[in-house]
Amino acid sequence: MDNPTAIDIDQQPGHAIRRLHQISVGIFLQEVGELGVTPVQYAALQVVGNQPGTDQRTLARTIALDASTTGGVVDRLEARGWLERRLSPEDRRARQLFLTPAGEQALADTVPAMLRTQDQILAPLTPRQRTEFMRLLQLLVTQNNDLSRAPSERAARNTPATG
Repeated sequence: MDNPTAIDIDQQPGHAIRRLHQISVGIFLQEVGELGVTPVQYAALQVVGNQPGTDQRTLARTIALDASTTGGVVDRLEARGWLERRLSPEDRRARQLFLTPAGEQALADTVPAMLRTQDQILAPLTPRQRTEFMRLLQLLVTQNNDLSRAPSERAARNTPATG
């Protein structure tokens, strides 16, 4: 008698994505080593480095985190002396985010580890497979972005072709 609930979890996309995320974080933490930067902290540092003066809400939407989680990330980066908040000249209620010199150095030190991580994650794929994998992955992210608890503004803007 067949069991209708006997599903091979290794054939489920959600499970495979979760496992790949675990692997990705593990490789990242191994590569970053004593710098002690998490993938989310790296993303925050990179966005603030790319867009100095961005506010915390925009940061949250850009890296697809909820506001309270982003607040905790910013608090930890500020406590490490890598990020500073400044009052916005246009809106005194808003705080703009800037990397400190130590934060700029931390970001510069982390980028090579992040790049090694990406290479290691994609190493089993040929260059053509890497391109196709990234195209399909971006398609899934952008087409499902609105279903996220914390949709990314970036994903909504960067919807790839479906062809």
